[in-house]
Amino acid sequence: MRYGLCCLAVAIAVAAAAQTARPHNGSPSAPAEHATETTRLPVRRVVLFKNGVGYFEHLGPVNGTQDVSIDFTTPQLNDVLKSLTVIDLGNGRISDVSYNSVEPLEHQLGSLRLGLGNDVTGGQFLSALKGARVEVHSGAQAVIGRVLSVEERTVQAGENTTTTAHYLSVITEGGELRQFEMTPALGVRLLEADMREDVNRYLGVLASGREQDLRRMVIRDSGSGARSLQVSYISEVPVWKSTYRLVLPSDKIKPFIQGWAIVDNTVGEDWKDVELSLVAGAPQSFVQELSKPYYARRPEVKLPETAMLTPQTHERAVSGGPDESGSANLGTGTRFARGMGGVVGGVGVGGGSMGGVLGGIIGASPVAMAKLASQAAVAAGTDLGDLFEYRLHDRVTIRKNQSALVPIIQSPVEAEKVTIFSGDQKQLLRAVWLHNTSTLTLDGGTFNVLDGSTFAGEGIMTSIKPGERRLLSYALDQGVIIDANSETETKAVTRVLIRHGSMVQTREERSTRTYAIRNENTDDRDVVIEHPTQNGWKLTSSVKPDETTATHYRFKVHVAPKQSAKLVVEEAYPVSNSYALRNLNREAVDAFVQNQSITPEVEQALRAVLAKQETLYHLNTQIRAREDEQANIAADQTRLRENLKALKGSAEERELVQRYTRQLNQQEDTLDRLKKELEDLHTKANAAQVDLDQTIERTEIS
Repeated sequence: MRYGLCCLAVAIAVAAAAQTARPHNGSPSAPAEHATETTRLPVRRVVLFKNGVGYFEHLGPVNGTQDVSIDFTTPQLNDVLKSLTVIDLGNGRISDVSYNSVEPLEHQLGSLRLGLGNDVTGGQFLSALKGARVEVHSGAQAVIGRVLSVEERTVQAGENTTTTAHYLSVITEGGELRQFEMTPALGVRLLEADMREDVNRYLGVLASGREQDLRRMVIRDSGSGARSLQVSYISEVPVWKSTYRLVLPSDKIKPFIQGWAIVDNTVGEDWKDVELSLVAGAPQSFVQELSKPYYARRPEVKLPETAMLTPQTHERAVSGGPDESGSANLGTGTRFARGMGGVVGGVGVGGGSMGGVLGGIIGASPVAMAKLASQAAVAAGTDLGDLFEYRLHDRVTIRKNQSALVPIIQSPVEAEKVTIFSGDQKQLLRAVWLHNTSTLTLDGGTFNVLDGSTFAGEGIMTSIKPGERRLLSYALDQGVIIDANSETETKAVTRVLIRHGSMVQTREERSTRTYAIRNENTDDRDVVIEHPTQNGWKLTSSVKPDETTATHYRFKVHVAPKQSAKLVVEEAYPVSNSYALRNLNREAVDAFVQNQSITPEVEQALRAVLAKQETLYHLNTQIRAREDEQANIAADQTRLRENLKALKGSAEERELVQRYTRQLNQQEDTLDRLKKELEDLHTKANAAQVDLDQTIERTEIS
């Protein structure tokens, strides 16, 4: 505690000493001075979006060459710099747009010789003054010398306790080392003028950090005579909210809806008699700190240790060399940047202030749009999404830092009171089946219901387009009871289709869900049953849904007071199996007959196909048998010829040659017979294959 007090005393003493030598140059963050008188430009139009940005339009008179100022905060200025549009609606021109730039505090402090940060103690401050000539006052003592160091020591504070103390070491002009404990009574005064200036700059930078949130933009409009100036931009604002009052029908009134918007003015300027528009949509927007100076981090390259260079080669250029005129090709982007340096959209700007007027115009007045079109080329349009605007007929006044509830809709609608049952939920909800018959989109927000001049409940709704119908629940219905039971069965094959050589068997899974409804209320109830849809299932019951969503069928059932009603929902799911006729066999057909999954007509058609298949099968079997016999004879003939070669010069040669020759002759006769039989069998097999194919193709049953 004693160190904190002493640091405070030291800091005050040093600051006082520095202030005595500080010249008065104004605040570092003060706006640029202009010779002409600066006036304020009032807000005339405000458009608020759902993504937290607003479009602001200032409009006012100017005369001659005049400066117009608008104040922003730093976050607002970032949006303004990327959206600002300035239009002189007369014959003047915008010659300069400037604002006070705020360098990052860390960068400003880093450029000072003291090397101190934003948050320092008195001891750290004195340590940064090493070598500085100071005058130290401690009690009745006064010593002049140079700061050597600030030391931290552990000292005895009691019998068993210690504490930390800090000591300032000073070398006097006589060369003596003097040490002073840093207590609240210690005072230090700087004696060197240049050091006082360094301290003065350091304290000035710290003071400017408190003022950097105020950013004043000054627009210089050069011209002659009286005319109007329009300035527009976007800025960060609170999101506006929607809230509705739904009045249900009675004997005296028809249903209608009343909508309000909650609007907050936090921009620091009054909105007096402004045109206010509220947009139900969220165009893309982002934050970028354009108003803050940035410094690129450059790499540090060390000096070479020797001046000797090693020869090296460089790759040849493939493209990007000089053009035919011999000058370097700067590229389209560079030429465009040069062309934009002086005039943007026909509005002159100063090269040293903003480099160009930024951004576009949103909902500009016809006069301003015509003026802008005459000064700039036609721009390409971009779809910003699904937007809907509420433009208030009357002008609105909302003071700064205040909020307001402004009306956005009051229109008759179609509303039907119902009770909602969804799936297996235990609690039923009281709801309104709302049909938006107005021409306005109902933006998403909260709503409350007035039924019979009494509050009946509230809820939340999403955006509803004109002509759209929506269920809005707002309370529990404790007088309706629903019991739901489900049954599922699989039925046998209900259909067989044969076409183009394929047989398709179709069977069905059937589901029946019964809703038993009991109304214990003393008035009628229209109950909306939300029955879940299932992928591939089709409704087969005679009752049709009143409405279908992506996940549910909605059936409306009327139930009288103290009465019961029933809703039966039947669905079917088709299951198909496909078979190729040429792949069927007798066992498969017998199984179909046994399971009663085919009719006698289908069985007869399948048996005819099987008969053709069996004929072809027998012919192919005979062909394979004769081909096997041919192969065996060919192998035996090879054996006999090898034996004849081995008999050369033997005593049994003549007798065996005659024997083998007789066998070969007999086999040749057999081969001739087999060849003729195979030709006949192949002819019959080909005919049988054609007959089978034609039979399969002609077989059609539906």
